[in-house]
Amino acid sequence: MDAGQIQSLLQPAAYPDPAADVRLIQTHVSWIFLAGNYAYKIKKPVNFGFLDFSTLDRRRFYCQEELRLNRHLCPEIYLDVIKVRATPGGAAFHGEGPTLDYAVKMVRLPAERMADRLLTDGELSEADVQRIAATVAAFHHQALTGGEIDRYGSLETIRSNWEENFRQAEEFTGITITSRELALIREWTEEFMTANSELFSRRVADGFIRECDGDLHLENICLTQRVCIFDCIEFNSRFRYSDTAADIAFLLMDLEFHGRRDLARIFLEEYIAASKDPGVSDLVDFYSVYRAFVRGKVESFRLKDSGIPAAEKEAAKEKAMSYFRLARGYVLRGRLAPALVVICGLTGSGKSTLAGVLAKELGLELLSSDRIRKELARVPLQQHALDQYGSGLYAPAASEATYRELTARADRILAAGQGVIVDATCQKRGVRESLQVVAARHGVPRYLFVAEAPEEVIRGRLAERGRQGTSISDGRWEIYLRQREEFEPVLAGEGISLLVDNSAPLHETVDVILAAMGLL
Repeated sequence: MDAGQIQSLLQPAAYPDPAADVRLIQTHVSWIFLAGNYAYKIKKPVNFGFLDFSTLDRRRFYCQEELRLNRHLCPEIYLDVIKVRATPGGAAFHGEGPTLDYAVKMVRLPAERMADRLLTDGELSEADVQRIAATVAAFHHQALTGGEIDRYGSLETIRSNWEENFRQAEEFTGITITSRELALIREWTEEFMTANSELFSRRVADGFIRECDGDLHLENICLTQRVCIFDCIEFNSRFRYSDTAADIAFLLMDLEFHGRRDLARIFLEEYIAASKDPGVSDLVDFYSVYRAFVRGKVESFRLKDSGIPAAEKEAAKEKAMSYFRLARGYVLRGRLAPALVVICGLTGSGKSTLAGVLAKELGLELLSSDRIRKELARVPLQQHALDQYGSGLYAPAASEATYRELTARADRILAAGQGVIVDATCQKRGVRESLQVVAARHGVPRYLFVAEAPEEVIRGRLAERGRQGTSISDGRWEIYLRQREEFEPVLAGEGISLLVDNSAPLHETVDVILAAMGLL
């Protein structure tokens, strides 16, 4: 399909069914046209080695495979494989002209019920996640296994998949992944496979290598009256035939990528209960590294697509970097003993962003004073309090209650043998000392990092935050000035501390902290 033909398919007249307008979504391998009540998916003529859509016959074959395979989990939306025709008015999905290409025609699913949209809107519930887990477990139970499929669970095949990933990621070294990150992940995966060869063999023997979905993530799940899981891997049986642990690891990783480790935990618990497969826990972290790495690679591929606008490429670059760093984060978690990590500083210093990235990469629970303050006051998180400094939500008594609750929650998490990150101003030395006492009581280290940034950077951030109105924080420039006056400096005797210039690139600041914790 050339640019002119794509443009023709953006016209409602190109469709056999009524469509007021047409919307195009591009992936690295497909053009998806949303028109009226239907979606039409055309495969791009690309060849990535693991995927080859380079000829018309191949695209027709894989359209038919997509139709056949996806009817296992979502039969009601996959309607037909139809031709893209040449017409006097350009490319169209009707007429009798020459065949230009093929498309899978699907019923258009409600965008507001997509799992990724529900998650963004804060409406993806624990019950929803449990429904998804039960659906996936039932699908895995009925999926084909044995014979040729078992071969794809062998360590030889798994190692081959990894080597392909590493080769294909190398060209993006210095762009979306650093050479250090690539070497770290490569070394860890090889060590894990060598040390756990018997585990991989046992999964094959126990029948857990099956014809899976292969692309199980939030964007491919729609929650209507039933759970509809669509767009499975049709182009390569090597990616579809896998350990069931590898299949669910994609969704677990995706939930963590979006900051919902709590829902990932619920999904895993429900899946284990429904599938009667507790052994899946032994491999989900390994396969989560794999899934995050693959997503980083796939997003990187978008940088090479001349048909994708520059702004989308920049977004893809940032996303690829985040996926690769999450893959690295899973590796670093194995080096991390339980600890209390305190990220403090004045409003606008970037401490909350920094704490959020660290929590995601290291898989630690995050305690935010802004969130706890509003929870205690029963105020909606996005409702902004414009109280004067030291009054209302920020009166001394309210602040004392907030830090008391924050400390108590940190205490409970550490008592359970887990690590935790605290995101709070902590301008009073007494607050910092109380957190140090909690860490000492449980025999874990407390790392204290003070985020700092130039005042012009802070002022710009606070102004932008006020315009967007999406932050939980109520910080404003006048609040910053008062906090600056009253912040009690960190003393040498308070423990391990490090001033972090948070005006530097975020990933560099994160690495400074990880190095200070001995993880890099």
